[in-house]
Amino acid sequence: MRNASTHAGKGLSAILEKHSDDVVITFAKRTPMGKHRKGQFKDVPVDEMMQALFKATLQHTGLDPRKIEDICVGTCHPPSPAYASRAAALAAGIPHEVPISTVNRLCSSGLMAIRNIAHSIRSKEISLGVAVGVENMTLNARPTPIISEAVDKHLQAHDCIQPMGWTSEMVAQTYKVSRSKQDEYALVSHTRASEALTKGVFTEEIIPIEVRGTVISADDTIRLGVTMESLSALKPVFPDWGEASTTAGNASGVGDGAALCILTTRERALAEGMEILGKWVGSAVIGVEPRYMGIGPIAAIPKVLSLFGLSKEDVDIYEINEAFASQFVYCVEELGIPMEKINPNGGAIAVTHPLGMTGVRQVVTGLAELRRRNEKVLCTSMCVGSGMGAAGIFVNEVPPLHSAKL
Repeated sequence: MRNASTHAGKGLSAILEKHSDDVVITFAKRTPMGKHRKGQFKDVPVDEMMQALFKATLQHTGLDPRKIEDICVGTCHPPSPAYASRAAALAAGIPHEVPISTVNRLCSSGLMAIRNIAHSIRSKEISLGVAVGVENMTLNARPTPIISEAVDKHLQAHDCIQPMGWTSEMVAQTYKVSRSKQDEYALVSHTRASEALTKGVFTEEIIPIEVRGTVISADDTIRLGVTMESLSALKPVFPDWGEASTTAGNASGVGDGAALCILTTRERALAEGMEILGKWVGSAVIGVEPRYMGIGPIAAIPKVLSLFGLSKEDVDIYEINEAFASQFVYCVEELGIPMEKINPNGGAIAVTHPLGMTGVRQVVTGLAELRRRNEKVLCTSMCVGSGMGAAGIFVNEVPPLHSAKL
């Protein structure tokens, strides 16, 4: 089940068909995001964040938690994540009969949580499950990977544990991505996110949560008023590597947050009166050379499109993670996808990139934007630490002229 789909047919018309055994998404929301060290979640651990998200979800949907058959949480760096996730679910009122697991494929962990639940539904082990992506990078920073001397002697093994900033500089240096080009793309992200925040676009995808008596309902990560001049003035954050072109303005933000999707079969959703927001079509994962970790989407997106017989033109919106502008620029230009289709409300450079959250957050954001545009097909993708890429295909199913329940 490395690559599973909701139905065997290929091509755009095939993925738009509806079948009783389709895996559908009936709820997709995220918490607001908090900036690193100074933000609204700076001292809120992932278990408390998840508890609040679970409680808000149950209250909002009216879902009987006894109906949940499995939960999978994508997260990277908190200690004892399975214990913390299980405790959070129990504290939120989810019965002890509901099992839970965690998955860590670094930046794609949230997408892998969705994938795991979808695969369980397709295999008929369950018919309703919850996928979560969560990370608090303020409290749980990336640990320094340690490998043995014998393993470290292998060049690619050595490269795969290097800091992500180093891989950003390697991509910029090898593929000739200039600092000015990185800043240009970063400005697009900052500008789009600022406009979306100002217009209240993100309110549709955010579910307010209550933490310690305070309701948190908006991101505090987006920087208003970013200009090319202000980006150009920033100093490199990795001066000792490559051409030192990565800055705090053209790299993804380090932040905190969580997101959640409820998945079930179409048959069950219709029988129980659940609103169907979208359909999970399938996903793909692939490895790339660790030194150039950031180019993962260049390999993952064509692979997932090929799996389902799609062309890149069949996709209406792409949510491609902006880990660093260096890799994002190269991916966009190599893939040949128009920027109008990519991250229309800004990406991780502007809104931040809580590692485990991102894979679910992209789905929440992308489906919400498809609803606004009355369009159909979403492709999400991200590069993955240690040298991998992942991508997923989803279909919007909210009828035209219908506004999803907020």
